[in-house]
Amino acid sequence: MPDIAIANRTKRVLLGLIGTPIAHSAAPAMHEAAARAAGFELHYHLIEVAGAGRADLVAILDGVRRMGFSGINVTYPYKEAVVPLLDALSPEARAMGAVNTVVARDGVLTGHNTDATGFATAYRALGRADGDAPVAIIGTGGVGKAIGFALAATGVSHLRLYDSDRAKAQALADQIGERARVTICDSVEAAVSGAAGLVNGTPVGMLPNRDSPVPADLIRKSQWVADAVYHPLWTPLLKAAQKAGATVMTGRELSINQAVDAFALFTGVQPPDGAIADAFDRSLAAQEARHRAA
Repeated sequence: MPDIAIANRTKRVLLGLIGTPIAHSAAPAMHEAAARAAGFELHYHLIEVAGAGRADLVAILDGVRRMGFSGINVTYPYKEAVVPLLDALSPEARAMGAVNTVVARDGVLTGHNTDATGFATAYRALGRADGDAPVAIIGTGGVGKAIGFALAATGVSHLRLYDSDRAKAQALADQIGERARVTICDSVEAAVSGAAGLVNGTPVGMLPNRDSPVPADLIRKSQWVADAVYHPLWTPLLKAAQKAGATVMTGRELSINQAVDAFALFTGVQPPDGAIADAFDRSLAAQEARHRAA
């Protein structure tokens, strides 16, 4: 954990998010509200860059070092691409090869993964005890990796992975190693059939896309269904799961929990209770109002 007093010594904390598309991100609202509640000033800047290659990412990270950032979050599609460009990694981030939080301290950039800790918190809140029953993960990119590690860390002992790029699924299976038994599936149907739960780790369903990564007729009442997407909060997948009577976890829980953990890493301060959740809800309500008016 960083120096607990850092935020109180700093008049202004500068953070950011790199990824695309990110105009809808609730991250600025969450982090800035948490800082206000904690009694200091924070600015959170969206760095939307499409098609960034290695040289582009190196330049952005060098800017983070030079311009006084306390850190940045990283989202799709750069969670894996930034890993070899950082100075250090937490043990968990190194194991999974994906980073969503980069802390800048004295010119040193250290990668962490609060998607994993955030999803673990959200899964525990479901009160499930899936044990040996398989849980399916659809999509094994950056967030899918974090979800796999989170589930393995919370007692899920059998994971089924599906990705249109089978090599990605195999890479995650290799990284998880002995943490859980992993089955790589050749279809979404094979992954979710008989599974205790399923998680969408792809951007399918994020506006303006209105597709679902899992056909509605594959979802069962006995399952829990989670989506990492929160724009919209009720994705086509979650609407189908709700209609089927399944237990549903929206992207709200992951977004809030990962932000709580990231804020503590960036500032050394635990965000005041409810500040990040309230800001997320306000941001989402404003987005939905704009969408209805459009």
